[in-house]
Amino acid sequence: MSRFSYITRAVWLLSLISLFTDLASEMLYPIMPLYLQSIGFSVFFIGLLEGVAEATAGLSKGYFGQWSDRLGRRVPFVQWGYGLSALSKPMLAILATPVWVLLARTLDRLGKGLRTGARDALLSDETTPDNKGKVFGFHRSMDTLGAVFGPTVALLWLTSQPGEFRPLFLIAFLPGLLAIGIAFLLKERQTVPSNRPVQPFWASFSYWRVASPAYRQVVGALVLFALFNSSDAFLLLLARQRGLSDATVVGLYIWYNAVYVLSAWPLGHLADKLGSRRLLVAGLLVFALVYGGVAVAHTTWAFAAMFGLYGVYAAATEGVGKAWVSNLCRKADAGAALGTFSGLSSLATLGASVGAGLLWQWRGPSLTFGVTAVVALGVAGYLAVVRLREQAA
Repeated sequence: MSRFSYITRAVWLLSLISLFTDLASEMLYPIMPLYLQSIGFSVFFIGLLEGVAEATAGLSKGYFGQWSDRLGRRVPFVQWGYGLSALSKPMLAILATPVWVLLARTLDRLGKGLRTGARDALLSDETTPDNKGKVFGFHRSMDTLGAVFGPTVALLWLTSQPGEFRPLFLIAFLPGLLAIGIAFLLKERQTVPSNRPVQPFWASFSYWRVASPAYRQVVGALVLFALFNSSDAFLLLLARQRGLSDATVVGLYIWYNAVYVLSAWPLGHLADKLGSRRLLVAGLLVFALVYGGVAVAHTTWAFAAMFGLYGVYAAATEGVGKAWVSNLCRKADAGAALGTFSGLSSLATLGASVGAGLLWQWRGPSLTFGVTAVVALGVAGYLAVVRLREQAA
């Protein structure tokens, strides 16, 4: 058997789809706060915009995850979800009014909510307990490879066309179309439909009530952390406020994603050997170091060090966190469990981003990042010592 036999056709296709979608999305993500500031948006409004967009994804992730479980189908949710996200890209090139920008960002996040639970359940179906970290880590590596290519395109464009942000929104539509084409190559696996009725949209997180105590302990702690972990847009705004150029800010974002993509798969392997809990706790400790560091950083080299460590944190937590959570639920409930986890985290980001915007304007960025670092330390300590009361229900 091949050493990499766990990378199945479905894992490859899902990873390529994520790569091209992230290429499109991440081409725009590092320039979005810079673009919005250039047309007069305040730090508070940028935080509100990102928070509302993530809340939309949050409300829809659990709901569509339930529908995916109920129907026993994953692929249509993946296809439509990536389609909506691709459509949102050219919309941002048409108008620059607050309402239109909010509509486009919301459509993009709705697509993310539509696909996330079903996609992660598809990935989970391709795994065993022994290789789950490797599969999710590989997917995150491919996903983040797109997050290296995308900002690189943006950096090359801004180097030749300083301040010309709008054409990038049209360019980003092309890899999004390619992702849609690959999504139609996916084949549905035979899945036993869940017998649990789908709750109304506003009750999309009802899985929480029937989840195992272990699931609630872990997810509750991670959601608390998310409640203080604001959008990465604030890191980019901080670098710009400290005197770095637009091109340098985008370059830092590329560096962060390069470290992430190189670390995600090896750290997924490490999670399978050491356990997801240990790696996740280590990642949160690195996060606390980063947020404490950027609070006092002023030079390009200091920011480069912090953004590099931030890539290590992301690689040690995002895929690993999902792998851990997926082991705390029944296989038939994977879509709802993972969708609820992602959804609650996204909703928490709304509060975190709005709160960070207000705190930034009230007392400045140093306190904003310092508070988040302290909370990360507390959550890491809790997850390191908590005794999980039972395994998956």
